[in-house]
Amino acid sequence: MELLNTALQTPFVWGLLLGLLIAGFIWKSGFSARRNLAREIKRLEGELKDLQKHLNTQLKINASGNETLQSELDLLRLQNENLRVNNAALSQKPGRAEMRLLQVHEIAIRAMREQAPGFAAAWENALRQGEAELADADGGLKKLMRRVIPGLALPQASSKTETKDQGEEI
Repeated sequence: MELLNTALQTPFVWGLLLGLLIAGFIWKSGFSARRNLAREIKRLEGELKDLQKHLNTQLKINASGNETLQSELDLLRLQNENLRVNNAALSQKPGRAEMRLLQVHEIAIRAMREQAPGFAAAWENALRQGEAELADADGGLKKLMRRVIPGLALPQASSKTETKDQGEEI
């Protein structure tokens, strides 16, 4: 005991004890910090895994959506090509050009009945007008009307001409 009392009275031992006490606090604080950092690293790794799962799920969803859109686009392209080929084939059927010319002439004749003086110039003018009307009728609503109701869709020169035509045919 006496040795302990003499040791405690020396300033070196007091400095040593004080240094060891400070070192103990620093070691405990470092140990706690390491433990907290290890917990934080585990939490962040778990969060990173969750984010990666979410990202993978999102990428899979986007990829399947893109594949669906791509397959639909390919199907629509194929249908478009088939329709284009069918349209070209139908327009090349025998009699289509003659039917078109017949419709142009019918329109021109109706217009000529209305504009009888100066037949040659009026005929050419009416022929051009008929071709223009038929070209307009080849697209849009007139084409649909002509296909659905053929009698209604033909352009009429006037109501007088139609009544005369009907009177002559009867």
